[in-house]
Amino acid sequence: MSYQIITDSSCDIPSEVVKEKNIYVVPFYVSFDNNNYYKELEEIEVRDFYQKMVDNPDVFPKTSLPSVEDYIEAFTPFVKNGTGIICICISTKFSGSYNSAMSAKDVLLEEYPDAKITVIDATVNTVLQGILVLEAARMKENGLSYEEVVDNIERIKPTGRIIFTVGSMDYLIHGGRVGKVMKVAVNALKIRPMIILKEGEIFPFGVARSRKKSIQKIIEKTKSHFDETGESPDDYEIVIGYGYDYDEAIEFRKELLDSLSQYSSKKDIDIFQIGAMIGVHTGPYPLGIGLIRKFDK
Repeated sequence: MSYQIITDSSCDIPSEVVKEKNIYVVPFYVSFDNNNYYKELEEIEVRDFYQKMVDNPDVFPKTSLPSVEDYIEAFTPFVKNGTGIICICISTKFSGSYNSAMSAKDVLLEEYPDAKITVIDATVNTVLQGILVLEAARMKENGLSYEEVVDNIERIKPTGRIIFTVGSMDYLIHGGRVGKVMKVAVNALKIRPMIILKEGEIFPFGVARSRKKSIQKIIEKTKSHFDETGESPDDYEIVIGYGYDYDEAIEFRKELLDSLSQYSSKKDIDIFQIGAMIGVHTGPYPLGIGLIRKFDK
């Protein structure tokens, strides 16, 4: 059967890639005043979102998840055409987007009991969710069936990792992702937190005294990850995620590729801009990598 890959805008896949791969993206909403909400990508561009944060450092924006109605609107045309749906949503540890999609599925199945809709908790987010979705699209391009795509997504998603740092702890603390005690310690010692995301949750893995050292720790942690698993980066999709500073991401890519050249044959890595859903928690200067095993490795 024919099927459509759908995801939410936490995937942070560049718009041109979304079009090229025929992926349907359901947007999150962004607000800077708790009253007016704008659809990400449709009513506010990610670059404008970060510019507002940089220009207004005392303002902490918020996001709101896609509604059940948003997902019904997204699903309905495909359901009416008899097209199957595979919908990959941001980790439920971060948002209720998955729950909205599931409720939309239940509503539509009442009217269209033969509809084929699978909603998947990605257990990941941002650029890592993006490369998981792109792997699903690649499976489709390679002729895998609906059931094979679903099975492979579930198989590879536990291999996903995000390794990153942020410019300031203020946004993580404001969003309730870390405690106030850590804020006092970080601000007093002027240290940069190192963070890893696995299985939908974030964990600290160290600190660094400067931005330069924190970037080096990401590179070191990447190598240690592959040393520990005994796997090759060649069998993984790897992408760099950044917030406001594209030039920094370009320089980071050079350093990362230089390191990877010592234990893999990777020659290039894509750079994706981290969107509003995660940006409200990280502030304007997140930087790191997402990696996940390719479905055919």
